[in-house]
Amino acid sequence: MIFIDSNDIFSQFKLSTKVRELENQKEYLLERKAKIKQDREELMSNYELLEKFARERYLMKKKTEDLYVIIPE
Repeated sequence: MIFIDSNDIFSQFKLSTKVRELENQKEYLLERKAKIKQDREELMSNYELLEKFARERYLMKKKTEDLYVIIPE
């Protein structure tokens, strides 16, 4: 059972390491999800902030405006 079985010590150690990594990743992703949800609620409650976000992120503009994109070299 220590060396011959498919559930030997080495396999168990690798699996437990993988489980710890996945738990850490899960914790990080849950925190990130909460932050994104908070940011979304803030955006949806403030029209000016939503407009600023749309202009910066998606390069949206008003009909009477000209938009210039400056790409740093």
